[in-house]
Parts: sequence; structure tokens; C-alpha cells
Amino acid sequence: MTFLNIVRSFIRFFNYFCMAYTILLGIIYLIQLFTALKKVRKQEKRKISEDHMRYATSKNLLPISLIVPAHNEQENIVHNVKDLLQLDYPQFEVIVVNDGSTDSTHDKMIEAFKLYPIESAMKIKIPTKEIYHVYYNIEYPNLYYIDKANGGKSDALNAGINQSQYPLYACLDADSRIERDALLILGEEFLKDTTTVVAGGFVRIANGSVIEGGEWKRFDIPKRMVERFQIVEYFRSFLAGRLSWGKALLIVSGAFGVFNKQVVIDAGGYKTNTIGEDMEIVVRVHRFMRTHKRKYMVKFCPEAICWTQGPMSFTDLQSQRRRWQIGLFDTLKSHIIMTLNPRFRSVGLLSIPYSWLFEFLGTVVETLGYFIIPFSLLMGELNMYFFILYFFLSVMLGIMLSVGGIILEQNTRKGCMSSSQAMKLSLYAILENFGYRQAITLFRFGGIVRYRKYKSSWGQIKRREFNTMTERKKA
Repeated sequence: MTFLNIVRSFIRFFNYFCMAYTILLGIIYLIQLFTALKKVRKQEKRKISEDHMRYATSKNLLPISLIVPAHNEQENIVHNVKDLLQLDYPQFEVIVVNDGSTDSTHDKMIEAFKLYPIESAMKIKIPTKEIYHVYYNIEYPNLYYIDKANGGKSDALNAGINQSQYPLYACLDADSRIERDALLILGEEFLKDTTTVVAGGFVRIANGSVIEGGEWKRFDIPKRMVERFQIVEYFRSFLAGRLSWGKALLIVSGAFGVFNKQVVIDAGGYKTNTIGEDMEIVVRVHRFMRTHKRKYMVKFCPEAICWTQGPMSFTDLQSQRRRWQIGLFDTLKSHIIMTLNPRFRSVGLLSIPYSWLFEFLGTVVETLGYFIIPFSLLMGELNMYFFILYFFLSVMLGIMLSVGGIILEQNTRKGCMSSSQAMKLSLYAILENFGYRQAITLFRFGGIVRYRKYKSSWGQIKRREFNTMTERKKA
């Protein structure tokens, strides 16, 4: 067989493989979408989001330490901490960890809260980079501020765990906002089921929304197309993608999750040489609990809302998605022993193989398809009708999933988005299939190709202050 014949055979095989792969992935996504919709309607009937306030003054809720890693977060850190101090929760502390910032983060914290260094009785449960000082002010009895050498987000979280005094801790991004009742919703999960070790909230894109004092005020569609596409994408990926996995969920967003502190310490704390700490710690907990044959639950609560700023440019979006893909690959590689291992049950037999086949390999297959399928047309190895069918099928599946995500959003948070806004976003659910989705795939593929170069590089994303009602009136 000549080389040209081998190439032609590979092209034909790849084309049929892509068609089968797309159909299979589409079926899986649709199952996830309908599973998530069923769970949302079930939760709505139980009115979970309405009766959690009865726990606001409960003495039964476990106290929580809120750990906020901060590196060059001068735009939002003070406002965020002030909002956190107003959360509805019986007993909590806020621990801000300044991880070697080179901007005004440190000065703004010291000035805003009149902090002064104290002698800390911090117990070193997990090794970290050097701690310079721990700061405090009696006027803010549940606020602690740690100034430390730069070691990355994972190292900052480990330092916060060492400082914390409560059995639960929440990891929060310094550039995010959680709604005032969100902590109650997640804390309640540990009260209802004592086997719960991880509970994650729903991360929404804040771009365009007005958030003040830890409360959502109004939703406006942002001006930039890249921000609009991300809103649609988050509805699809967080609601359909995470609700459907149940206790086999592999990731709780680093922007908002609550953990059983002792379980994390026993599992070794956060891995410091990774940029995908949010997924890695959840997989690590799964592995630890299954290895030690301990009963446990991992939960996702869509009614516990965290608002985060999405990248405002394609350059920042590329950096973010490349980092996410590197974190995914690094985590799967580090815990490869769990893949198809019945010892780890649904995690080892379902969610981890799914991540390998569709989150990791899917990026490679889709990227190759962008080049091989057009080349097949030029070579005469691909029937035009086959190409049109494949393209139509891919686009229709993408539209169905994105519109389904918007429908899920309307079911989980009724009244927050008007019908006209939902229709406008539905237009972007169509448009994202003609350029945006392909760009995201290429960004992720770049993370795989340049894994060695960027596996320890977090990258910087430009931020701005959150919108408030006052700012909107001035505008």
C-alpha cells in the first residue's frame, strides 16, 4: 500500500470517526441537559431556595472559615472583604491571604481595616512558603489578614487552612462576589448530611450585572460580544454539566466551594505545583475517601450563587482556557491510577474516563477536524452531502445545548432575566457556533501542546471594579 493510499484511508476513517464521535457526545450532552432540568424542577418543588433562611441564626450549622487568596487584586479586594463580612451565617471568619502581591493589595487592606501585626498561634498542618505577618484589628473580630511570600493560589489556600480555626472552610476568589445567603445554602448541606465533604456553588458571569452589598440587583447584557458568549457558555457548562454528575462530580469551582477541613488536611492539602487546584483537590478527596473506604458525598448547589468576572478580551480568554485545559490534563495525569479502576466506583468508571475521552481527547479530535475535514473535501475523499450533514448536526447540537442552558437558567432563577434578554442571549447561542466555539477549542488545544511551558504559569487577567447601583446612576 502506497503512502498516498494510507493517507486516504486515514482520512476516510477520521471522517466517519468524527461523525460517530459527535453523535455520541451530543447524546451524552443531551442526557446531561435533561438530567439537570429534572433535578432543577425537583428542587423547585421542594422550595429549597426559600426555606434555607431558617438556618440564619441556627447554632447547629458548623462554623466556616472563608479563605480568600489574593494576588494583585487591588481593584476589588476591599469591597469584596466588606461584602463577605456581611454574609448571613451564624459563625464565620474571613482569612485574606496576600500571596506576594506587587500592586497595592497589601496597602489597601491595611488602610481600609486599620490592621496591625499580631503574634499568631498558627499550626503548620501543611507546609507553605514563608509567612511574613498575620494582621488583625479588634474592630473586625472575624477578619484575619496573612501576608506571605508568593507561592501560588494552592499555597495561599494551604496557608489559610493552617490559620483557620473552624471545621469547614470555603475557598473564594478575591475578584468574585457571593450572595449573602449562599454560604447558608452550602453550610446547610453539611448539616442535612454529615457525610458531605465538599459542596460547590453555581458560578455566574457578573459582567453586565449590578451587585451591591452581596446582593444581586439587576441583570444587563454586557456590551462586548466575548462577554455575552461567556454568559451563555456558563449557563450550559455549570448547570447542565455539573448538576448531572451528582456525587461523581470532579470539580468544584475555585471561586466558591466549601470543604471539610480535616478531610482536605488528611488528603495532603492542595497540590502546589499545579494551576488546576480546584479540580485536583476534588479528585484528591475522591481518591482519599475511596482508598480509605469512607462514606462521603460531593454536592453541587445551583441556588448558592457566586458572581465572577469573565475575561473582557479574547487575549485574556485564551489565557484562562489554556490554564483550564492544562489543569485538567495535569489532574488526570496525576490521578491516572483511578481511570477505569472499579475501586473508585462511579468516579473511576464514569467521570474520569469521560474527562479523558471528551474533555481532553475531544479537544484534540475537534481541532484536527478543523483541518482534516476541509482537506478531505479538496482530496475528493469526502462527499459534500456528508460534509453538510456533519456540519448541520454539529451546529444543531451546539444550539440545542446552549438554548437548553438558558432554559435551565430561567428555571433556577426566575425573574432575573427578562424574556427579551433570554431571546437576545439565544441569538448568541446560535452565533457561538460560528467562530467562538472554534476559538475556545483552539485555546484549549494550545494548552495541551504547550503544557510543559505553561503548567506552572497562572497568568494575569485584567479586572475591573464590580458594577453598583451608584455607579449606574452616575453613568
